[in-house]
Amino acid sequence: MARRHDPERRQRIIDAAIRVVGRGGIAGLSHRSVAAEADVPLGSTTYHFKTLDELMVAALRQANEGFAKVVAAHGGLEDPRTDLAAGLAGLMGAWLAGERTGVELEYELYLAALRRPALRPVAEEWCEGVAGQLSRRTDPVTARALVALMDGICLQVLLTGAPYDEGYAREVLGRVIAGGDAAPGRGGTSGA
Repeated sequence: MARRHDPERRQRIIDAAIRVVGRGGIAGLSHRSVAAEADVPLGSTTYHFKTLDELMVAALRQANEGFAKVVAAHGGLEDPRTDLAAGLAGLMGAWLAGERTGVELEYELYLAALRRPALRPVAEEWCEGVAGQLSRRTDPVTARALVALMDGICLQVLLTGAPYDEGYAREVLGRVIAGGDAAPGRGGTSGA
């Protein structure tokens, strides 16, 4: 039986939405399916999240924390004495080796932004946040290229079911980083 005063209810609804999407994809998400999963009255979901887009924004924000936690736990990315390409390749390996449902869910919500404009700012926040962290070690353009490359590698692994190849990731990330280091104003030979 649900309690009247339930300060954790909003969070339980978000967690339930993530489980619903994890099981059946975005198509299975509705206020009704989330209310049933969270074991709360239907009115609770619509009270906390007036639209499904609001609920998906909250779920995407929470799902985005998965990779951010892996990055934060690593800590060595900011140390200029470490090999950035190897560090990033290792992080992707750790993330992809984690709970597969969580990784797939994060990308499903991320890609839902293609059709749901309300999700785009959250997807952009994630990209900019990771690029911002990487900009501490390289220039902003290279940092954004690294984020795009990491997304591409992760999507290929998820879509093809192929095993993650950390050596390949380290090699291609290293090429992007080396190209950025040779850019004008970054020690390259062309001036400006």
